[in-house]
Amino acid sequence: MVSLRSIYTRLTAVTALLPVAALGLTASAEAATTTAAPGTAKGSGASASAAIWRPPVQSRWQYQLQGNAAFASTGGINVNICEVPQTGGACVRPTVFDIDLYVDAEIAGNNTTLNTAGVNAIHAKGAKAICYIDAGSIEEFRPDYQEFVDWHKSHGNSLLGNPFSEEFPNERWANINNDKGQRDFLLKMMEPRVDKCVQAGFDGVEFDVVHAHEEGKQVTGWDISPATQLIYNKALAEIAHRKGLSVALKNDLSQIDDLVSVFDYAVNEECFQFKECGDLSAFVSAGKPVFQVEYKTSPSSFCTKANQLKFNSIKKATDYSLHDKPYKPCK
Repeated sequence: MVSLRSIYTRLTAVTALLPVAALGLTASAEAATTTAAPGTAKGSGASASAAIWRPPVQSRWQYQLQGNAAFASTGGINVNICEVPQTGGACVRPTVFDIDLYVDAEIAGNNTTLNTAGVNAIHAKGAKAICYIDAGSIEEFRPDYQEFVDWHKSHGNSLLGNPFSEEFPNERWANINNDKGQRDFLLKMMEPRVDKCVQAGFDGVEFDVVHAHEEGKQVTGWDISPATQLIYNKALAEIAHRKGLSVALKNDLSQIDDLVSVFDYAVNEECFQFKECGDLSAFVSAGKPVFQVEYKTSPSSFCTKANQLKFNSIKKATDYSLHDKPYKPCK
């Protein structure tokens, strides 16, 4: 089952940390970075793997895809956020920020400004930044949207499927089959998007909406098999790694066993609400973090279990908005 946010809410203008004493970790330790050998550069083929940042299992995170005008100088990102966790005590700060590739249009006045300012501010706090990209649906508000439309029209209307939801008809499910070269085209389009993540200085990437096979044709408009989804998701991970970025598996719980070795961490929405968190333990068992968020569920009802599972769980707004606040980490 996919989360309610994935079904009913999508951000229409979507757009990371100070040392932390709690848990005996500093920000630099939590955000542990593997550096490249001297003379190598991020994204330089085989050497990129040596430079990929892979966070430790215990890494506090923040999910902020919408900007706050009060922090315009840092791309709308509140890099100084510090909140008391559910476990109590002093306020704590995230060491990983998941933010949009672009500055929120309401902050920048356009939809083309890379969030370099946000990334730089995150790095200045000793934290790391994950680059949010939608890889499984096509959003009308993205600067490359017309390229998808043109390809769709010139290939028998075979790329853009049903609207993502009634509430958010401004994006459509992508067809990741390849009978007309759809998947090849989508992957080709993801390359420059990831290049922009690298250009902006991000450390990792989150590819959203990579679970079409779980939704079915009635929802997406396309018949997507689990095997096809695996091919696409593994190809996305390969792009990220080839360009020197770590990569998150977003949801797609039914394929975790096949993908845990390929992805560096998991990003999940609402597994506690839907009682499906057990599958994510495979990432923790592999020494990889789970960055998890709940919207409708109270921290008092999920944080104890999340901490036992060694998840990095947070509570965000009940309306599924992803501003800087509210932000309630479990620990």
